[in-house]
Amino acid sequence: MTPVSGKQQPQRERRVNNCTIGLVQMVSGVDVEANLQRAEVLLRDAAEQGAKVLFLPENFAALASPDVHQIAAGEANASGPIRQFLTDQAKSLRCWIVGGTLPTTSRLDGSQVPGNRVRAACLVLDDHGQEVSRYDKIHMFDVDVADNQRRYRESDTFEPGEDLALADTPAGRLGLTVCYDIRFPSVYQRLMTAGAEVLSIPSAFTRPTGEAHFEVLMRARAIETLSYAVAACQGGDHDSGRQTWGHSMVVGPWGDILGQLESGEGTLVVELDLEAVRARRTELPVLHQRRAQIDI
Repeated sequence: MTPVSGKQQPQRERRVNNCTIGLVQMVSGVDVEANLQRAEVLLRDAAEQGAKVLFLPENFAALASPDVHQIAAGEANASGPIRQFLTDQAKSLRCWIVGGTLPTTSRLDGSQVPGNRVRAACLVLDDHGQEVSRYDKIHMFDVDVADNQRRYRESDTFEPGEDLALADTPAGRLGLTVCYDIRFPSVYQRLMTAGAEVLSIPSAFTRPTGEAHFEVLMRARAIETLSYAVAACQGGDHDSGRQTWGHSMVVGPWGDILGQLESGEGTLVVELDLEAVRARRTELPVLHQRRAQIDI
């Protein structure tokens, strides 16, 4: 695992001070078209509140669909219906979009995922609808949980990615991760080292694990890296039978929760102050104090 995929390195430096962001929380089902219709309404709501960078949750277009490989095959290039939806929304709203995750059969290098597995790709689009960065989820949720599904084996369906990715946006330099990645702090240390100021963590936490750990993990990742942590989430009872925790939130670099939803659909709009990140990193220069011989 490298800090930043060579193809995904930011193309330009941005000195950002303030930006208003919007988080979209959904209760996505298995019907792609219905999910996209709801996403359109929620994205527009956040944009009308002044958000310039919009964040969607993990699996926003289809959650637990039995047709995930068929959906993914249609998203092998930028003309796929979900990818085209993101392009159209970014252009229409004149906003950047961090597209949660969508399934695709293509890897970053253009090769096809073998067999019946797919990739869970997080795409970042600029306000002209151009895809400017992509991150493929690295850590698969292969866990037994005390809920109504009980057994999750994400790696049966999804091939893990290999590379971390950054994106320079109007909300600063984003470090891109997804959901279960949050339990692996070395990922976020590497993103901080590569210059990330904001950590994007689109999620679909189960209800038991979310209730127990989501807030503390979000605050820990923000505090450890002195970054903003931003998580747009799935939250509610889904038509597949899954139950997700929701609680989309933005955490500041000092660990304070700046905004939070509960369950159900909704939007959360928060203004980020990137000078706060720089100030905290000056006060606590942990990036420059790490001892390489003992750090992983």
